[in-house]
Amino acid sequence: MTVSDPTTKQALNIAVLTVSDTRSEDNDTSGQYLNKAVIADGHNVIDKKIVIDDKFQIRAVMSNWIAADDIQVVLVTGGTGFTARDTTPEAMLPLFEKEMVGFGELFRHVTYLEIGTSTVQSRALGGMANGTAIFCMPGSTGACKTAWNGILQQQLNSTHRPCNFVVHLKDSLICSSRG
Repeated sequence: MTVSDPTTKQALNIAVLTVSDTRSEDNDTSGQYLNKAVIADGHNVIDKKIVIDDKFQIRAVMSNWIAADDIQVVLVTGGTGFTARDTTPEAMLPLFEKEMVGFGELFRHVTYLEIGTSTVQSRALGGMANGTAIFCMPGSTGACKTAWNGILQQQLNSTHRPCNFVVHLKDSLICSSRG
């Protein structure tokens, strides 16, 4: 990705996926929070979906977004716990070209400071695929706030130093023409 002026924050094109067997547009507080946070931070929400916790349905949506020219980041909320229905990590790992181990580690560290040892039950993870950064976090609104405020807001800011993920994302004329 080419960033012309490193002091000017670049708006990114982001998709939001909620993984849940029970959420709808009316009660998806986590997806709604991420949607609002992305826009408030000057980025664009390109798409937002809710899918049931089924690894093949998750992969279908994610594969389309990873292949899309105009989606640079995907935020996934839900499906990262230990119940039989929680399949987000199993769905996502085969799609990653590179796993972003540090995201899950840092998320659990930041969360530990808030909720203590219960953070051990989080399987938050991140990765890169086709120039798309993917961040998977738990389904609670609190966890999404922690991830956004404690990690993602800075790492998706092209002016954040010493480094950020923006330079690793796909570049597209479509990306710069939306917004």
